[in-house]
Amino acid sequence: VADRAGISQSLISHLERGRGSSASIETWSCVAAAVGEQYVGFLERAPGAGQPRDLEHLRRQSALVELARAGGWTALPELAIDPGNARSRSIDVALVRRVRGEAVVTEIWDWFDDVGAGMRGLDAKTSTLATRLAAEPPPPTGTWRVRGLYVVRDTRRNRALVGELRPLFAARFPGTSVGWLTALGDPGRPIPDADGLLW
Repeated sequence: VADRAGISQSLISHLERGRGSSASIETWSCVAAAVGEQYVGFLERAPGAGQPRDLEHLRRQSALVELARAGGWTALPELAIDPGNARSRSIDVALVRRVRGEAVVTEIWDWFDDVGAGMRGLDAKTSTLATRLAAEPPPPTGTWRVRGLYVVRDTRRNRALVGELRPLFAARFPGTSVGWLTALGDPGRPIPDADGLLW
């Protein structure tokens, strides 16, 4: 392998023992070619190669998209809300049900960090989506109803935080969980009149 890669046997040994974090991409590419692999495939099977760091977040996005499909929603994951900006903010999953003139800005929380900024961000994203939809041809209902929804990972830490701040979360997300789940899964049920939170 060292001869085919054009590098020393000691470097190959070093890489085999998992000490290749400082090796260049060129070195790894040469080693991958020497063993008949494509570079990406080679790295995916390397020790320490794991799942995407946002896998739990992606799982919740996927579950929401699946649930909303039954309710007649069009899901728009990672919808950029200011696409002209190179570092655009995005909505985790925007849900649109044109036939009812409804849209939902869904933010998925695996780990609460800055709760206040998150709530303000939800308001800003909801307002931005409402403005974008208002510029399109109106839905059959004549106007759009746009609401916000938090989907929170059910962990002890998150439950404890929401429990400790129950009055705050209840005031900010008064839409019932049952109402939200029903509206997401049933095409005949409207979204609640208020933002909601689901576990």
